[in-house]
Amino acid sequence: MSGGLRMGSREGEQMHDSCQTEVEVKHAVGLHARPSVTFTRLAKSFPCSIEVAIDGSDAWLNGKSIIKIMGARIRKGSLLKIRAEGILAEEAIRSLKGLVERNFDEEKKHGRTA
Repeated sequence: MSGGLRMGSREGEQMHDSCQTEVEVKHAVGLHARPSVTFTRLAKSFPCSIEVAIDGSDAWLNGKSIIKIMGARIRKGSLLKIRAEGILAEEAIRSLKGLVERNFDEEKKHGRTA
């Protein structure tokens, strides 16, 4: 799967109950403090569970835990698998993937351009 969304849903329901995607971290220093806070803050805004695995690991980390995300020492070039289960899972995955692809919106916050 090359970065696409994979979903499990039940017929007749508008909400998907599980979803997963992959995205490469391109931020120059990876998920240091600011990007980790931005990621977990966005993850916490969704009512579903969110988990992250790094570089093909079988260990899934709580995507809403700043301690887990910062402790994983996610570097530039790391491949993140992000999965969500529950209400608004698909929207959560799209939002988190977009955040990583936009380098955690740091260029906008600090007036820098790419």
